[in-house]
Amino acid sequence: MDIITLAAVSGNLSILGYGIAALGPALGLGIAVGKTVESMARQPEISGQLRTTMFIGLALIEVLALLGFVALFIA
Repeated sequence: MDIITLAAVSGNLSILGYGIAALGPALGLGIAVGKTVESMARQPEISGQLRTTMFIGLALIEVLALLGFVALFIA
């Protein structure tokens, strides 16, 4: 009976850990998009370059969230 309870607690902690791990990428996405929009407002002529660079950065930040999700199943 104790092993089942331990497994249930371990599973709940894994989900909690993923929730905490998702905070970093969420904050990173918000800051990156906010700064890009601010830069586009200041210099509209380079908005194409900024948008391209932002999407590359967003993809790299999303990898962090996916790694946290995969770690949920590994642990």
